[in-house]
Amino acid sequence: MLNKEYEVIIIGGSYAGLSAAMALGRSLRNVLVIDAGSPCNQQTPHSHNFLTQDGETPANIYKKAFDQVRQYKTIDFLEDFATEASKTDTGFTVRTKNNQTFSTKKLIISSGIKDQMPDIDGFSSSWGISVIHCPYCHGYEFRNEATGIFANGDEAMHYVKLLSQLTNKLSIFTNGPALFTEEQKVVFNQKGIAVIETPIKKINHQNGYLNSVQLADGQEHKLKALYARLPFKQHSAIPEQLGCTFSKNGFVEVSPMQETSVEGVFACGDNSNPMRSVANAVYTGNFAGASVNSKLAEESFNRVK
Repeated sequence: MLNKEYEVIIIGGSYAGLSAAMALGRSLRNVLVIDAGSPCNQQTPHSHNFLTQDGETPANIYKKAFDQVRQYKTIDFLEDFATEASKTDTGFTVRTKNNQTFSTKKLIISSGIKDQMPDIDGFSSSWGISVIHCPYCHGYEFRNEATGIFANGDEAMHYVKLLSQLTNKLSIFTNGPALFTEEQKVVFNQKGIAVIETPIKKINHQNGYLNSVQLADGQEHKLKALYARLPFKQHSAIPEQLGCTFSKNGFVEVSPMQETSVEGVFACGDNSNPMRSVANAVYTGNFAGASVNSKLAEESFNRVK
């Protein structure tokens, strides 16, 4: 039986949310973690660049984390989707898709983001497997392989700088007219990097692993990996509902203490940081949990006469 009042409610219970919950549980805070069970990396086969967990599956990392966090008896879990939150005199009210309502003193939003897939056959099926976003998470596994960059302008140039360390078999797919400076074009020419403006029609793959990309004009390019920086939306509408400030790129703005522009509301993980990795989610979640505990401790201490 869940309580109706908590010291902290955490919206989103993946790596960042569980990390925040652990920090709070170890301080005996009464916490509710609300999570709908749809992480953005659910079809990614292996997680990398996370010390002690390199090469482990995201699902196994999550299971181990969840099993550890649930040992803290002041933490409750609810499989549901938080749809609304509003400010009250004492904190916040949170409502869920299944019409449950809870109140809390502090709120941590670790709900992540939703990538917006292009309308390209095979793209979403390969996302997180061989159509990827992060050289630090996936680049080593595709080292020295034929690699594409699905980006344009400065974003493509950013990938070129990072990936040139991993492979000399790079091609840029701008999916339309290229937006490069003359200086950038010179660099691509010197390094033998092809710039292909013809739109991609189809990703040819086997179980998410790339064989080639097929262009709108029928040409085919053999590839093993395709990097893409996709537009995204916040997975939860709650930060906007509460009036949180967003960066120009769409992330929830947070202070060094992971606090948003709304007092009492904290954010961590992918929704507030462009460094999308398990390690960073765990770090920012841990910091958010500690920051919230510090706020609660200070408020409680100051009430004592």
